[in-house]
Parts: sequence; C-alpha cells; structure tokens
Amino acid sequence: MTGPHSDDAPAAPAGPAAAPPPVVPDPRDRPERARRVHFLGIGGAGLSPLAQIHLAAGGQVSGSDQEYSPRVAMLRELGVPVRVGPAADAAALAAELSAADVVVASSALRDDHPEIIAARELGIPVRRRSDWLPELTAPYRLVAVAGSHGKTTTAAMLTLVLAAGGVDPTAVIGADVAQLGGSAVTGRGDVFVLEADEYGGAFAGLDPELAVITNVEWEHPDLFPDEASVRAVFADFAARVRPGGRLVVCGDHPGVAAVLAELDRRAEPDRRADAPRARVVDYGFTPGRTWRAVDYVPLPGGGSTSTVLRDGNRVGELTLALPGPHIALDALAALATAAELGVPPTDALRTLGTYAGAARRFDVVGRASAPGGTRVEIVDDYAHHPTEIRATLRAARDRAAGRQVWAVAQPHTFSRLAALLDDFATAFGDADRVYVTDVYAARETDNLGLHASDLAGRIRRPAAAGYVAWPDLPGRLVADLADLGGRGDLCDAAAGGTHGVMLLTLGAGTITTLGPRLLDLLAAGGTDAFSGSSRAGDQDATGLPA
Repeated sequence: MTGPHSDDAPAAPAGPAAAPPPVVPDPRDRPERARRVHFLGIGGAGLSPLAQIHLAAGGQVSGSDQEYSPRVAMLRELGVPVRVGPAADAAALAAELSAADVVVASSALRDDHPEIIAARELGIPVRRRSDWLPELTAPYRLVAVAGSHGKTTTAAMLTLVLAAGGVDPTAVIGADVAQLGGSAVTGRGDVFVLEADEYGGAFAGLDPELAVITNVEWEHPDLFPDEASVRAVFADFAARVRPGGRLVVCGDHPGVAAVLAELDRRAEPDRRADAPRARVVDYGFTPGRTWRAVDYVPLPGGGSTSTVLRDGNRVGELTLALPGPHIALDALAALATAAELGVPPTDALRTLGTYAGAARRFDVVGRASAPGGTRVEIVDDYAHHPTEIRATLRAARDRAAGRQVWAVAQPHTFSRLAALLDDFATAFGDADRVYVTDVYAARETDNLGLHASDLAGRIRRPAAAGYVAWPDLPGRLVADLADLGGRGDLCDAAAGGTHGVMLLTLGAGTITTLGPRLLDLLAAGGTDAFSGSSRAGDQDATGLPA
C-alpha cells in the first residue's frame, strides 16, 4: 500500500457500497521517458544509478567515462553502450552525441570539458545531476532524505522497509547496499526515495511530498562559509515540501530546531488557512518526540536494542545488527517515514532488524592474524567529519567488547581540515590509538598551509596519536600489530577481555583501499611492507609507540 494512513485508522467498509481503490498510473508510462539520455561520467556513483533508473523506466541510455570500473561493466551488461576514454576524434564524438535528446554531465566535469562543449555546439541540452533529478523524480511521490550525516543509512533502511512492505519503491542511494542490489532500485510503485545532498545545491530544485532531515551542521566549508549558511539551504529545502506534505526530522538536533524556527519565521507574514504547511513529525531519544527510542542498550559484539514509543505509547522493540546510537536514530527516521507511507510499524521494525549496512558504513573488510598472534578486525567507514568520527568510534567501542580500537584517519580536503581542525582534534576520544595520514585533497589544489601532522599534533586523547605518511601505512600497521602481540599487551580472554584489535579506516578518499591491502600483507605473513615502513627513526617521530 502506498497511500499514507495511521495504524489505528478504521477499516474501509466492505460490500457493494465500498468505493473502489484509486487507480494509480504507473509513473513509468510517460512518453517523455522514452528519450535517449547520454551521461558524461556514467560510471560515477552519482550518475550510474540515474542511468539505471531511466533505462528501467523505458528510456534509452548511453554514456562515457574516463576509466573502466565495475559500474561501467554492470551498465554494459544491461546493454548500455559506454565509451571508456576519449573519443577517437571530433567526428566520432559528434556522431555519438547526436543520437541523444539530452546530455547529463557529472558535476566533476567543468563547463569547458570537450564533450560538454561538443554537445552544446550540436544544440543538445546539457543538464547537471541537480538539474536532471527534478525531471527524473517528477512523476513520483518523492521522498527526499537529507541531512549533514546519516542520509545514506536512513535512505537505505527506508527503501528496504518500503520494499518489504509492498510499496515497491524506486530509489537512489549514495552507496551500494547489497540487500538492495546496489545503489539504484527500480520499482513499479509511485514512491521514489532519493538521498538528497545539499552539496552544490543538488536538492535545490526538488519538490518532495515528504522530506527527512536527520541533522544539520556545518559541513562542506568550501561552499558554505559558516553554519548559518548551511541552515539557510536546509530551510530552503524544507520549505519546498509540497503543501500538506510531511517533514520528518530529528527533534534532538539543535541544527534541525534552528531550521524549523526559520520556517516559522518565514511563514508568519503570509500565513494562510488555504495553504496548509507540511506537517512536522519528529523523532529522537528525548521526551516529547512523536517517535522516541528509550532504554537504548548496545549488544555484545555489535548492534543495539531499544524500545520504540509513538506518542508515548509502546510500539515494539527496535533491534539492530549495526552498532551505535546514531544508527538507532537513522532507524527511527526510517520507521517514522515508512509509517507515513502506510507501512505498519510492527512490520517496519521486523525489517529494520535485518538491515546489514551499506558500503563504507561500518563495513567489515575482514579479519586476520598478525605476526605475533594479534587478531585484527578491519572496518572501513566513510566518516570524514568530526561528528561522524565520534559516532563511528562510539559504535566501534561498543562492538569491540574489550579489544583495542585503532583508528586510521585520512583527512578529506584542506578546506574541511582548516575549518574544523579544533573539532577534529577532540573527535578520537574512543580510540586507543590514532594514525593520521596525508590529506586527500580531492578537487582542491591549495593546501592552505596545512599538513596532516598539524591535526596529529593537536590530538590529546588518545595519547598514542601521530602522523604516518600514506606510503608507509600498511607496513607500519603490520609492524605495530606484530609488536603488540609480541609484548603481550592485549586483553586476556580468560580475564573477561577479547584478544585482538578492531582497526578502523576512516575517510572519504583512498583510505578505503588500505583495509584490503593490509589483509593481503597479513595473509603474506606481513613481509611485503611498503618502502620506508621499517625506518625506525621515522616511526619514532610520529608520536605513536615504536
């Protein structure tokens, strides 16, 4: 069922007098959806799911990308012609583009990119992802999931719950979710779940029937000069919810409270009875929330359990496989939203208990033994903001069950490091050891006079924190794990501890490649270290135990 209703609504009358259910047209039965769309950067995480959805909706798709990737391979298997690398010549590029009705270009490509210029010279409309999303989602009842943090997990949980509840949604999620078959879901229902990003104004043109805001705080300092500017764009987003729609928000978060206050301020001068505003549905841990989780308890080995209340009345138990209070809040958001879309909470709770996670969100890479006997579990996480790092390390501490927690952090962009340096310095308190490696600059070329060692030098807790150069990391970690086991520093299982280390790789850049590399080294006995990793003088200078 896709229409909103409450769980205690009266049953529809039976018999001849009952009104027939409304006929909901398939949103894919639209002539304009048959157009050919050519995607520039089709293998990227932003455009690949859009291409899949347009294709599944009956449209024609083609594209190009700079390099071969698993996403390109998947699209080719679906029959999509994808060119990898530059076109053979101008004539070949013109022939390729001339078959398209519209070109959608990755935001990573500048306006002076040769393929964008060629498309415009041919008179083909060129859209950015943010321009294309409103057109793609227009035929649907759009559910836009936004927030500074947690939107991927919330959107993935919500999509899983709606699919299990018979809503059969279409969805675009910001990471691959194995349970959903990837980052794009192509359903036949009238609901579209979209992970809506504030970066670059990506959610500015959306027209959601229901919007979710998980939290609001200063992020992307390369675009937003301060927290007030971030709150302003989220207020603009919230104001775009259709009249009579719903706004599901985390009422515990001060940034969300500021956004709601701004909405009230804007609405006061022209408040009209005939223009109903979006209804606010809040959730959180604190008293007074519409949806509230109480008695939160972390479970041994990961996960949590809590009791869910709706308007103060017990709904059921929320048992999750992934650790951390932030995950419980994301689940509450998915639960509240699914209820607005007609899924009974008891069914939603059952499905949430099966959620196994998204790629790079507390993603277990593997387990191995280091020389000396140290058992290590490697977890990869996208956390690259102080708030995300704190939440992830809190979850790791809950899951570690007596093991040491080591964090390897790769700062993401110099602008973020400069703006939030003091906040980063206090974000690692739940770790026993921190390795800070070189900054992943991404799109930036100015280092603003900063180096990763500037962050390492400011970390006071834990005391075992220091800078290690990127090429030296794998060998250094193997050596330190071996040294730890050789010294017998680990907890004794017989005394109630667990022998081993939980090692987290944290960041939004190339840090995700470290875990698999480390596992390979450990499998080889730890002997294939990168050059420089065994230089004792360099290791002593890091501030970490040598």
